[in-house]
Amino acid sequence: MAEGILSDRAIGALFEAGKLRSGRALDADQVQPASLDLRLGARAYRVRASFLPGPSARVEDKLARLSMHEIDLSAGAVLETGCVYIVPLLESLELPPEISASANPKSSTGRLDIFTRVMTDYGQEFDKIAAGYSGPLWLEVSPRTFPIVARTGSRLSQIRFRQGHAVLGEDELSDLHRAETLVASETPNVSGGGIALSIDLMGQGDDALIGYRGKHHTAVVDVDKRAAQDVFDFWEPLYNRGSADLILDPDEFYILVSRESVHVPPLYAAEMTPFDPLVGEFRVHYAGFFDPGFGHTEAGGAGSRAVLEVRSHEVPFILEHGQIVGRLIYERMLERPAALYGTGMGSNYQAQGLKLSKHFRA
Repeated sequence: MAEGILSDRAIGALFEAGKLRSGRALDADQVQPASLDLRLGARAYRVRASFLPGPSARVEDKLARLSMHEIDLSAGAVLETGCVYIVPLLESLELPPEISASANPKSSTGRLDIFTRVMTDYGQEFDKIAAGYSGPLWLEVSPRTFPIVARTGSRLSQIRFRQGHAVLGEDELSDLHRAETLVASETPNVSGGGIALSIDLMGQGDDALIGYRGKHHTAVVDVDKRAAQDVFDFWEPLYNRGSADLILDPDEFYILVSRESVHVPPLYAAEMTPFDPLVGEFRVHYAGFFDPGFGHTEAGGAGSRAVLEVRSHEVPFILEHGQIVGRLIYERMLERPAALYGTGMGSNYQAQGLKLSKHFRA
């Protein structure tokens, strides 16, 4: 049996075969080169705390006990910071026995510091869907920095399907880097099953901008509206003042950028590990999927860098320019996608440098 990530063609075939179902017609751009965007359903349930259903319960069973309030999302509703919501998704699954899946926040979701995790009935892990799973999908949503407006059909998370074991070993990864230059580094660090990315704290432009820190007590962000907000109402710009380092304050949210540009060749997909305790007590990159074609010259992505969503844990932590902050794991595709990331898809983050989410005016 061939092993790899399912492409946009194969995802379409799952819908046609009834293995993927949805409560309404798909959006025109919902299927990505190696993933599917997931859409919020009609209701959100405010719960006391995050939970997993466990091997003997459905999500619905737990909600009957833990739900505090039901919110109608049909016309849009505000989801507050610091609260946990459970939302049934429009999409559901009846996976073949050889197909498993994993989920991650979309890039724009991560850049707004919205913590999301997909759950399944009888699930014992977040964001992991067992091979052959049949049933509904649910999304845990917890805005961390900005309150948001979301509605039925809003797309906060994405799912990727795989057949067998698709991850490249370290030797395979080193060979692929030599052939394709996966990260623009003269001395690539390949270990821990991935290839390292480091942080850029030298800065960009005449003012040496290095990133942004989220403000508190802001207005709401509508997750479906592009370029609707002023940057300075929500973000404090950060600059290199000559030391090329940055102290991460606990419980603050930062948007930073990798020093290296990233390349995902058409026959591969990549994912960034969200947290690596070996490099420091902080979480990096909530939204970890890189579709085939990201940073690929043919798809207009030469020089694409990885934007990093960073949050420190418990104690202040000093980041220094060039410090390793995460690793990219590469997986094989089962086939080349019909469309690469950035090729006529209106992709928001191809050829990017330091960039906030699409919701803010440039």
